[in-house]
Amino acid sequence: MSESTPITPDSQSTEAINADKEVKAVVESGSKARQLLGMKGAAAGETSVWKIRLQLMKPITWIPLIWGVVCGAASSGNYTWTVENVLKAGLCMLLSGPLMAGYVQITNDYYDREIDAINEPYRPIPSGAISLPQVITQIWVLLIAGLLVAFALDKWAGNEFPTITTIAIIGSFIGYIYSAPPLKLKQNGWLGSYALGASYITFPWCTGHALFGNLNLTIVILTMFYSLAGLGIAIVNDFKSVEGDRQLGLQSLPVMFGITNAALICVVMIDLFQGLIAAYLVSIHENLYAAILVLLIIPQITLQDMYFLRDPINNDVKYQASAQPFLVLGMLVTGIALGHHALI
Repeated sequence: MSESTPITPDSQSTEAINADKEVKAVVESGSKARQLLGMKGAAAGETSVWKIRLQLMKPITWIPLIWGVVCGAASSGNYTWTVENVLKAGLCMLLSGPLMAGYVQITNDYYDREIDAINEPYRPIPSGAISLPQVITQIWVLLIAGLLVAFALDKWAGNEFPTITTIAIIGSFIGYIYSAPPLKLKQNGWLGSYALGASYITFPWCTGHALFGNLNLTIVILTMFYSLAGLGIAIVNDFKSVEGDRQLGLQSLPVMFGITNAALICVVMIDLFQGLIAAYLVSIHENLYAAILVLLIIPQITLQDMYFLRDPINNDVKYQASAQPFLVLGMLVTGIALGHHALI
């Protein structure tokens, strides 16, 4: 029988140290991933200029805009799974996500550098990880590239009127005045939140629709109405910066109405306008899709009660991660319903 190695205080200490190192490595890895995605709570210290530039573009925010393109393609009723259409859609997603959303996010960070110094000092600009001239250059590169891609998509789609280019110009202008003085729409809780909601829903949805079909007034109005639910989602983002907004006099809804009331306004907007979209689907006899949309609203209400309404400041990220998949699935259901109705 072999003798077992005795466990000494020194060996226990070594095991504890190694375990602690492993935990720290995992935490650091997660923090770096959050940093690259542009998420709340990341750590500073990145030195690679390309990773810093990516962090400025906040890739986590590209997802709903890319999804909006998918919804627009569905609502056109004309999307088919061909190689050409997949390439078109991919280029359109590049336009809506990395280029235009990236441009808007960096512009916002540039004009919010004083607020971020209070709320998120680890961000690249307030932490000094990148210079302001470098930031301005990146803004211009993304904007020009976005407009060129939009023009190319109009040509590829055969649009007589440059619809996609027009949407890109309007969207980039709204994105600019959202953050930049003297208008700085985000200073007004309602206007700023709606502008953000429209940026996430109306602009990418209409772009995807215009790429594969003829954009019409019904789709524009319906997506602008849907953006009122997006307004509620935009308000969620205001809770993480309420202290800095209050100190600098920005009238976000949590500052205007208080944390509790703003949280209630937020969830009512999200649920009510999705419900009204479901009612519209019933009115055009797309009853099955309306029922699916209602079923997708129910878990959102549950998660609002579990997380957001109880602690909107600390649970904002948890709520969005758990509830937003149901909202974006509802958008796709609506897009498919509209595409189905267009073919009848």
